Amino acid sequence: MIRSTLLSLAFSTAALTSIGLLASSALADTRPLLQEGKQTLHQRVLTTPGCELTDTVGSSGELQPAFTRFYVYERSEVDGREWLKVGPDSYGDTRGWLPADCSVEWKMQLTLAFTNPANRQRLLFFRDRSSLQAILDEFEPSSQVVPLHAALNREEEVPSVLAREPEYFVDLQEQFYLLPILEGEEVFTEAGFRARLLNVASVSKAEDPDPAGNATTSVANTPASQLREFNAGVVFVIDSTISMGPYIERTREAVNKILDRIEAENLNEQVKFGLVSYRDSVESVPELEYISRMYANPMEIDSRQDLMARMNQLHEATVSTPGFEEDAYAGVMQAIDDVDWSQYGARYIVLITDASAIEGDNERSSTGLSADQVRLEAANPGVAIYTLHLKTSSGERFSDHARAEAQYANLSTYAGTNTSLYYPVEAGDVETFGAKVDALAEAITSQVRAAYLGDGAIGSALNAQQPDPDETDPSQQRLLEDASLIGHAMQLAYLGQQTGSTAPPVFQAWISDRDLVQQNRPSTDVRVLLTKSQLSDLSDVVAQILDAANQGLISPTDMFDRLRSVAAAMGADPNKLQQNEATQLAELGLMGEYLEDLPYQSEVLNLDEATWKSWDGLSQERFIRNLSIKLRHYQRYNEDVDRWVSLAEGSDPRDDVYPVPLEMMP
Repeated sequence: MIRSTLLSLAFSTAALTSIGLLASSALADTRPLLQEGKQTLHQRVLTTPGCELTDTVGSSGELQPAFTRFYVYERSEVDGREWLKVGPDSYGDTRGWLPADCSVEWKMQLTLAFTNPANRQRLLFFRDRSSLQAILDEFEPSSQVVPLHAALNREEEVPSVLAREPEYFVDLQEQFYLLPILEGEEVFTEAGFRARLLNVASVSKAEDPDPAGNATTSVANTPASQLREFNAGVVFVIDSTISMGPYIERTREAVNKILDRIEAENLNEQVKFGLVSYRDSVESVPELEYISRMYANPMEIDSRQDLMARMNQLHEATVSTPGFEEDAYAGVMQAIDDVDWSQYGARYIVLITDASAIEGDNERSSTGLSADQVRLEAANPGVAIYTLHLKTSSGERFSDHARAEAQYANLSTYAGTNTSLYYPVEAGDVETFGAKVDALAEAITSQVRAAYLGDGAIGSALNAQQPDPDETDPSQQRLLEDASLIGHAMQLAYLGQQTGSTAPPVFQAWISDRDLVQQNRPSTDVRVLLTKSQLSDLSDVVAQILDAANQGLISPTDMFDRLRSVAAAMGADPNKLQQNEATQLAELGLMGEYLEDLPYQSEVLNLDEATWKSWDGLSQERFIRNLSIKLRHYQRYNEDVDRWVSLAEGSDPRDDVYPVPLEMMP
């Protein structure tokens, strides 16, 4: 393997300076201790199982929940054992003492989230690094991995494996769990892929865990019985501008046909449909009537007649829009935000359009978001976005097809399986489009029907039932295969929620962030846990960089001159602010220390003046557009009150954290 250090968060007490116990707690500092070499980051620890919080050093105390985060206010050594005076937040509220040896230092608030295991092997937690490394050193790792899973399936003890990922998906959005990174290393595997070896800690609340990491169920609570309640919500999001009339009518026909089958099989309560339509800016063209409109919310439909009556209200616009692209993201976001997706096991949006989407930096955009951000918003409730892109002659005339394909292939990448659910309809053929809509609706309904009857293929996705190629129209084959995979992933997520599936009950182990056999498939996503003040600071600094970058479009030297002035006002080291074209943004002292050791390459932090000046206007505008979109997303995070998490009971709300996807950092 070729290795390079990614981050070092390994816990080590050897280098800590012993500090004598103060005679009076009143003399203690009112702020936590700083991390070594840091000016703003405080020392933090996580409790391990059996850790007790005591009033005085050396006595017994109250047992603490595993993985409670405490800030360290004081360190003391008594009889050769180190003790930590701790509090739940960084605002001076100390609660008592912990033995240092029952806690783990947590220098960076990074945690991992499992990806959906529907198209990969379940992740293995290895006892030591060497066991994991040996597998990645194999050109054919399956020769080692397959026997390990087989032994675990037989409930045999595997000495090198501490635990296995649950069979069902553990959704971080539905049930927050902490899987902190303690140490990591980036490697190239023998098979030629880049992967990370991560030393992680994990503790769940399971009282009697299965050592193989499986959920335990009673006969009356089996997956088959639980899936009888599995249902689906399908919301069509349709471009209703001029020229879309035939496709609107064909979508109505498809829904009508599938409703016939639903009624025949008594699945009326298992599959619900909705409809959102979108157009473009009504400020530019008031006659368009609306930017987006919910015609049918699946939660509010009480009968087939009600649904069809609402769908019949939709007609194409009578006037043209200002440009060929439309505000597709407005329609998708209304479907994401206005539907209570928690009521459904399977969650689908079907986007139907013949034009590209207005990007977030366009003045006609009502959302200010791009495909990246809308995709992440859909991932929060676990919605899969199918896009049927009508490649009409009009789109070809405006050279719009390539732009739209890039946007929608990104938008429609389902986070659960990393599968793109983008399907072009060549020449915008109405008959071909209708066949795809029919096939998709049929596939979704069939999955719900199979689950209801107990026929769902539950378990490893490698055994999931796939459509028979010999009996399927070749043009529909990929759509049906993808629908089968996504449906299976959603069943795993649903069962994980129903069974209370939790992260494996192990303490410290080594994992790979890639599937050990199919190493192009991620097994985890990194989340950065930012406090409210950190998110606020990040937003402020990004806004300052954006302002300077816009000035830099006029005069390239202005950008870094303005940023040096901002850094000076913030009290940055004057030595860092000297005129030097090789100085990177990260070196100016603008960004918080919490960004310095993140395990990723940042276009923003690594940008220097020479590179900025070498870019052409389009490259500079792309940089500004991407950064401005991220800034708008930070504002959404701040307003998303349901996903702010407290990491310690009784802590100040200002130390609550938000799990920000690593890709959304600047």
